[in-house]
Amino acid sequence: MSIVKNNFGSLPDGTKVDIFTLTNSNKVSVDITNFGGIIVAINVPDKNGNIADVALGYRDFEKYIENPGYVGAIIGRHANRIEDARFELNGKVYELAKNDGNNHLHGGIVGFHNVLWKAEIAQENGSEKLVLTHTSPDGEENYPGNLDVKVEYSLTDQNELVIDYYAVSDKDTVVNLTNHAYFNLAGHASGDILNHQIYINADSFTPVDDECIPTGEIRSVKGTVMDFTTLREFASGLETKDEQIINGSGYDHNWVLNTKGNIKEVAAELYHPESGRLMQVFTTKPGIQFYSGNHLDNLKGKENAVYSERTGLCLETQYFPNSMKHKHFPSPVLKAGEKYHHTTIYKFTTK
Repeated sequence: MSIVKNNFGSLPDGTKVDIFTLTNSNKVSVDITNFGGIIVAINVPDKNGNIADVALGYRDFEKYIENPGYVGAIIGRHANRIEDARFELNGKVYELAKNDGNNHLHGGIVGFHNVLWKAEIAQENGSEKLVLTHTSPDGEENYPGNLDVKVEYSLTDQNELVIDYYAVSDKDTVVNLTNHAYFNLAGHASGDILNHQIYINADSFTPVDDECIPTGEIRSVKGTVMDFTTLREFASGLETKDEQIINGSGYDHNWVLNTKGNIKEVAAELYHPESGRLMQVFTTKPGIQFYSGNHLDNLKGKENAVYSERTGLCLETQYFPNSMKHKHFPSPVLKAGEKYHHTTIYKFTTK
């Protein structure tokens, strides 16, 4: 796997931003910028060998500065929602930015999605990987601790996009890192994703209230529109009057993975029958958020594509949302000096 660096644009203060193209021996390629660690493009073949870009994104860097929808970005310090924008840690209450109604979303105003990361190309076992680093200072967005974060992107010859997340803090804090890529396996400019099929290796999920906040319940998927224990289309579920679909304006929920951190076991699959493209997700995280792109609002993307409602979907690996309130959820607390390391793999094949 090789990496080529090019200029991608400039920040308003004139600081240069780079874009890196990762290419493997199969001519599969992934474009990533050091601004927000954003995945700009993923070029993979269909069952006939035709290459298409299956990730929503922009070629005009300036659009990433605002980036409604967090398209393609690294999310942190805490992915997803925190109820009432506050949490308690070691007896102290931390008040956070309310950037999603009354709640805190995706790390707040200065999240990891809109900072310029330091980037280097590193060698490992005869291949190259992209290493991004960033330090979030103590008190940023009112999170405790100086947090050193490293995210490594690599692309294997098995067409696996591997994302390794690392972090260490000098104070107890909370960390829940993910990537907010939107996928459309028919091609990013092909329209809606309603002809896709999904499998999620989960027997239960975490129901949400009308603000999309997990209530603390862990509920079986059996007999509900949330059951993806076999690969199936999800479009019909969007048309139901199910309370969870109404609360999420579609699918915007966390599933409790059966994989229990086993990176070798499939956590989820996304399949597009017409092209034959199949994306498998592997992760060490305990949960995965399936978001059906309910709030994409006519964003103008690459090749003049318009990204409207449900033209892309996300499969975000994570600790459960609102887990600081519900102590029976897996904890996102990172103790001072301890090492945070999680891995997520998106593997692209055909069938």
